[in-house]
Amino acid sequence: MTFRSYNVFKFWLSVGVAACIIVSVTGFKELLRADDNTYRSLKLFTDVLEELEKNYVDDVDTEELIHNAIKGMVGNLDPHSSFMPPEAFDELQDDTKGKFSGIGIVITMKNSILTVVSPIEGTPAYKAGIQAGDIIIKIDGKSTKDMALWEAVNMMRGPRYKVVKITIIREKEPNSIEFSLKRDIIPLESVRSVMLAPGYGYLRITNFRMSTIDDIKKHLGKLESQDNGLKGLVMDLRDNPGGLLDQAVKISDLFLEHGSIVSIKGRLERTSQVFRAYPSDEDRKYPVVVLINGGSASASEIVAGALQDHSRALILGTTSFGKGSVQTVRPLKEGFGIKYTIARYYTPNGRSIQAKGIEPDIEVEYEILEKKVKKVSRFDRMIKEKDLKNSLKPEEAKQSEKIKKQTKKHPRLLDTDQLQHDAQVKRALDILISYGVFSKLNGS
Repeated sequence: MTFRSYNVFKFWLSVGVAACIIVSVTGFKELLRADDNTYRSLKLFTDVLEELEKNYVDDVDTEELIHNAIKGMVGNLDPHSSFMPPEAFDELQDDTKGKFSGIGIVITMKNSILTVVSPIEGTPAYKAGIQAGDIIIKIDGKSTKDMALWEAVNMMRGPRYKVVKITIIREKEPNSIEFSLKRDIIPLESVRSVMLAPGYGYLRITNFRMSTIDDIKKHLGKLESQDNGLKGLVMDLRDNPGGLLDQAVKISDLFLEHGSIVSIKGRLERTSQVFRAYPSDEDRKYPVVVLINGGSASASEIVAGALQDHSRALILGTTSFGKGSVQTVRPLKEGFGIKYTIARYYTPNGRSIQAKGIEPDIEVEYEILEKKVKKVSRFDRMIKEKDLKNSLKPEEAKQSEKIKKQTKKHPRLLDTDQLQHDAQVKRALDILISYGVFSKLNGS
């Protein structure tokens, strides 16, 4: 084989390796029919590869160079697209099923910076005080600059009870903050509920997993069977990073009778779709207030946007994260995988919330309200019927004492007293109660 023939052979061999993704989808014939710009770019790629193989100061791993080139190609599209080696592709399956040990945060690349979308409730990161919007600059002392998203995830996951150190910078904090977090099994429970007041329920959804819709139906069933049914519901989607699209659609459908829930529009017709609501046998006409904040992303925003556009719920809190894109995951040869964006999603009124977020109808910042100490007046100190010896107790007091003796508080139940001092929850409850009062006044 002549030198020229060798170079030609090597060129086409390199083109075939570098364009393996294109070839796997379109076939080699379509690659040969690529336009001149593509041809020239691929020729440039092989020239650079050959130059490095021949003259770089150290021996280079050609396969690693090509993988890094593909990683850069996909990663530069947007923060949610990535080329994954086998270990990263396997880890991805843990996000919606199974158990894994880690610190419990959802992260993304925001302007090429590793950023916390939200901590997962009940996890080491949540308990330590890591917040949505925190920027992670180091993991175990290693800088996250130019680190791939999957690499950061791998470093934070690991054996249970082993410590990982996270260094973050936070807005309005002058210095970086270091957390030493002991890894633990990340809880897959995504739904909890409690009665805030007679007739007024609270439903907390922490993420959207495979079983979330079934769990919500069970919790709603319990709430709706108490106190002669629900008069109103507070749905808490704060710090909910999202999850499975189909779960968001099904949850929205619980409260809607007709119309679109979300539409997905991509460059290709096959990636465009409209998800609709359908009538249900369940009568859920009670008012709903949905709580959101900067940690509410993706599927959370689908639910909030659908209920807001249909005027089915009042949205309260602060503007959501603004992830309005849809990704698909495709397996490749030899265990590799690729995740890339195929479409944007739109609320029923046609709003794209990409990088904008859902804006609340009523903006209320998060705050823990101080417990008010009741002042005792001179008249309150006067003797009343209840102070008399052997006075009869009211029926509700007797019943309350009986319930206290029979029930013990489960450690996983929500703390109702704590929720009553959460400014956003308290405001939501006040709105629902006020709505009930005015509905009676209007005779509706």
